[in-house]
Amino acid sequence: MPTAIAVTSADLVLPAPDRHTPGAAVLHPPEQLDLESALAETSALLERHGHLVAVVPPWLPAATVRRLHTVRSILETDRIALLGIDLPPLGIALLVRQLRQLSVCDFSPGIIASAARLLSHYIHAGALLGSVAKLDRVRVPVGLGAHARSWSPSAQFAVMAHPAPHLAKLAKSGAGAGARAGGGGMDRAVPAGPEFATHLVFARGQLTSDWVTAELAPAWQVQGVMENPLPALSPGWWGTAKLVEFAAGIPDLSVLYQLVASVRREECRWCGLELIGDRCGFCAAPLTAPPAAPPPSTASAAARSRP
Repeated sequence: MPTAIAVTSADLVLPAPDRHTPGAAVLHPPEQLDLESALAETSALLERHGHLVAVVPPWLPAATVRRLHTVRSILETDRIALLGIDLPPLGIALLVRQLRQLSVCDFSPGIIASAARLLSHYIHAGALLGSVAKLDRVRVPVGLGAHARSWSPSAQFAVMAHPAPHLAKLAKSGAGAGARAGGGGMDRAVPAGPEFATHLVFARGQLTSDWVTAELAPAWQVQGVMENPLPALSPGWWGTAKLVEFAAGIPDLSVLYQLVASVRREECRWCGLELIGDRCGFCAAPLTAPPAAPPPSTASAAARSRP
C-alpha cells in the first residue's frame, strides 16, 4: 500500500485528478474524536500503509496540533511525519493532492515526506479580499489608505501570500477590473504568475466576483480551472469572510516525479530513512550535524575563571 497522506479536515482534500490518485486520511481533531479513538484511527493507518505523512500547518488550532504530537508520542513510532508547511488553506489542500499523486510512485516514505517542502516552493497561493483590515498573516505593508478603503462595500484587493507577498487594490469590483496603484505600499499590477504550467483551484467565500476566472487565470495562462468549496479555516486565515481564495500548482504527475527525482537523495543520519533537501521529514534531523562550537580562547577562559 502507498504511504498514507493525511490532513486534519475533510475540506482540505481536493478531488483526485485521476483514478490512480488515492484519497487522503482525515485525522480528526479533539472536539470530534477522543484520544483512545484517535490512537486506534492512527494505528489502523500505520498497519495498513506502513508510514503516515500528515501536513500540519502552524495556523491549525493549538489543541489539534497537540493531539497529533500526543498520538505520535504514545504510539512511540518513528513512522509518522508531521510536516509544518506554512501555506494558506487552499494552498495546503493543493500540496496534499500533489503528495497523494506522488504516493503511488516508487518513492520511499522519507522521500515523499521531505518532498513536501520542495513542492511548496512551486505553489502560488492568494486571495481576492473585500477587506485587508485584519490581514496579518501575509507580510505585506497595509497602509492607512488601504485600511480606510476596506470599509467600502465595493472594495476588492488582490493579495498573494506565496511565493512572494503582493497587495493590489482593484480599480473596480467584478470581472474586467484589472488593478491600479492604491497607495499605502500597494503594488500596481495583477500578481506575477508561475513561469511553468499550472492548474488553478479557487473557492468562493462571501464575495461576489469573477476576477479570479476572468482576469487572473488568463493572465497566468493556467491550463485548467477548478472550483472547490471554501475550507472552513480560510476566513480566519485571511481575516475576512469576504474572499475568493485561489491556489495554482503543477498538475502533471510526470513533472512532479521528475522534479523530486532530480534532487540528490541522502540518508538520514538519525533514523536512516531517505530524504531530499536538508532535513528529514520524519524525525526532523538536519542532514548534517551542526558544527561544533569553537573552544574558548585563553583570554576569555581566564576571564570566566576570575572570581
